[in-house]
Amino acid sequence: MLLNLWVTLKRVAVSFVISMLLGVLIGVLMGTYTRFNKLTDTALIIALNVPALVTILLCYIWFGLVESAAIAAVVLNKVPTVVVMIREGARVVDSDLLAVAKVYRLSPWRTFLKVFLPQLYPFIMASARSGLSLIWKIVLVVELLGRSDGVGFALNTQFQYFDITGILAYTCAFISIILCVEAVVFRPIDKLIARGGVRG
Repeated sequence: MLLNLWVTLKRVAVSFVISMLLGVLIGVLMGTYTRFNKLTDTALIIALNVPALVTILLCYIWFGLVESAAIAAVVLNKVPTVVVMIREGARVVDSDLLAVAKVYRLSPWRTFLKVFLPQLYPFIMASARSGLSLIWKIVLVVELLGRSDGVGFALNTQFQYFDITGILAYTCAFISIILCVEAVVFRPIDKLIARGGVRG
């Protein structure tokens, strides 16, 4: 059980980090540059509405039953939801603050840290919290369909043997992990930001 949990946790962590980085980057670009938003909006709508199962199956067909295909399937399902949330956040960034940053000749990186990031923080944290729960679910489906290890694979085996105890044990483990992540990661970050602890 511990080995399967560890394998799944690694997949969740890698997929989560990649999804958040890509989602924030694309979301900021779409929310900031109107032309880029027009060019990519249709693709975003399509990506949001393609069923997760279809994306998973296509990734396995195109790339084979390999680890990279599993990660790609999860990322492709999650990135669009992050993009939508971050794009809306970028659209409401105070333009007066951007003008002040320009007057003081702040570098793009410092402008992002000092101006963009504090205003995007609620949107980033909301997408992170919702994204983690979504990624958990998608990873399990990915493992069930095309991996020989992980919790999804184990649950499929237990289902075939009608092992309700095993299924409930993994469910309790999931709940415990999510609560730990909330207590150890998200809440401390919330407190740090509330105290003004983010510095550029």
